[in-house]
Amino acid sequence: MIKAIILDVDGVIIGEKIGYNSPHPHPDVVAALKKVREKGIAVCLCTAKPHYSISEEINKPNLHNPHIADAGAVIIDPIDKIIVEKHVLDKELVKEILQTLREAGVYVEFYTVNDYFIQKDQASEITKKHTHILQRKPALLTDIVDESGVYDTTKIMPIATDNEDKKRVSEILEQFTSKASISWGVHPVALPLQFGIITALGSSKKEGAEAMVKSLGISFDEVLGIGDSTSDWNFIQLCDYGATLANGADELKELIKGKGEGKYFVSNGSVDENGILEILNYFSI
Repeated sequence: MIKAIILDVDGVIIGEKIGYNSPHPHPDVVAALKKVREKGIAVCLCTAKPHYSISEEINKPNLHNPHIADAGAVIIDPIDKIIVEKHVLDKELVKEILQTLREAGVYVEFYTVNDYFIQKDQASEITKKHTHILQRKPALLTDIVDESGVYDTTKIMPIATDNEDKKRVSEILEQFTSKASISWGVHPVALPLQFGIITALGSSKKEGAEAMVKSLGISFDEVLGIGDSTSDWNFIQLCDYGATLANGADELKELIKGKGEGKYFVSNGSVDENGILEILNYFSI
């Protein structure tokens, strides 16, 4: 029945154990995903990261199908070099947001399909931590505002130092809520940093999942959605089947149970125990 899996990355197949399942999944997980794909089941990774930051997660198990990157701003099959969708922010809006954040002293990055950029004088420990997560160093610009105009920006990422700073940055961004999609995320190896995600209106993991399923020519009745945070419900709710791990948010666990007997599963194992393997076994895939 299941023809595709939409799979969150951080907290699901990548955890906190550097050298074990960070910055890349455990070899047993990679092998399992490869077997699933060889059965003809699409394994679509869904992440706020750019696609090049999950290139090893895509290439090692040979996941030649569309993936949801940049929180839905980019839908791409990098193996077959196919961009299904790309949502680009208005250039003047990009400049306005970057200028506002820079004046407020907020560390900020902007992204294109194949690269990301920071202002040279903002390079810091935050840069080092994010380089580990993204597995690529940023390109350095002298003036991030002026120089952004020559690029097609798919995502802007302000990074707050902690929860209190996130409140400050969120207030700064309130003026742009009618012009762009704004959300927040965390990464377990970078806490207490908080990662802002600014993309074009109409681009999210939910819309990305809709575009991905359409491109595969299947329906959500044939899709299993797996995540660990409440925000992952945005795409899991579309899927007929849903699952999470022991480390999944309690609210997400309750939401997933609403899918009914046989159509949901909560693994007893966490991401650091390769709990995804138990999920795949439960659904016989």
